[in-house]
Amino acid sequence: MVKRKPIVNFIIAGTQKGGTTALDFYLRQHPEIEMAKKKEVHFFDRDDRYQRWRNIAYYHKNFNVKSNNALIGEATPSYMYSGDAIKRIYEYNPDIKLICVLRNPIERAYSHWNMARQNQFEALPFGLSIEKEADRIRQHLPSICQRYSYIDRGFYSEQIRRMQRYFNAEQLLFIRHESLKQSPTETLAKVTDFLQISPFPKIQAKDVHSRPYETTMSATERARLNDIYYYEIKQLERMLGWDCSAWLPPSSQQKTV
Repeated sequence: MVKRKPIVNFIIAGTQKGGTTALDFYLRQHPEIEMAKKKEVHFFDRDDRYQRWRNIAYYHKNFNVKSNNALIGEATPSYMYSGDAIKRIYEYNPDIKLICVLRNPIERAYSHWNMARQNQFEALPFGLSIEKEADRIRQHLPSICQRYSYIDRGFYSEQIRRMQRYFNAEQLLFIRHESLKQSPTETLAKVTDFLQISPFPKIQAKDVHSRPYETTMSATERARLNDIYYYEIKQLERMLGWDCSAWLPPSSQQKTV
């Protein structure tokens, strides 16, 4: 399939509303990195683009490489959610590295819905949109549902297992949304170590594209999402060796896993 040599060394592959815009912003400041001309290229996860431009020339038009020594990267957070995208990325460059910023799936779902409302893609209130999500997703099969997958995108463990089927542990980096937001210097040090480049010069923490919420999640809605994600969060803790207790209310900590 690939008719041109791969040039992309790493991808910020997820998750949507997890902090990928901030990470993309920071990486554009690093002197040894050249990012795509724009964030969210959407090549590997869009069937129309991928099937039409399988020779990769179209993909490479999204990059303006100025240095032969630079690391080349892009950020499309839907890649993590798309099984086809992960397979296609592997076929493009089996040595590529993937970075994923993971956010509490409860907060991520509400942030996703809030973005859809502000962009006028969503007319339903949050609770009803959750009820109708499964039906909406089925209507988009076999393609992924970009707009209404508020809950489904938060099941990270299966997405991680899918990536692990194609890439080894040295090619995958998972970082927390909270860490990137609250401790960007330490978190970016993990990123530069992972990419094997020099540390960042001194940076200043920055919120990028933080959207004010029109409403707040109700206690009933939050409790429902807690029930939906409880075992998923516990599974994620085991997979990544993380303590995600802050993602769950204290009243739910005593459940049997």
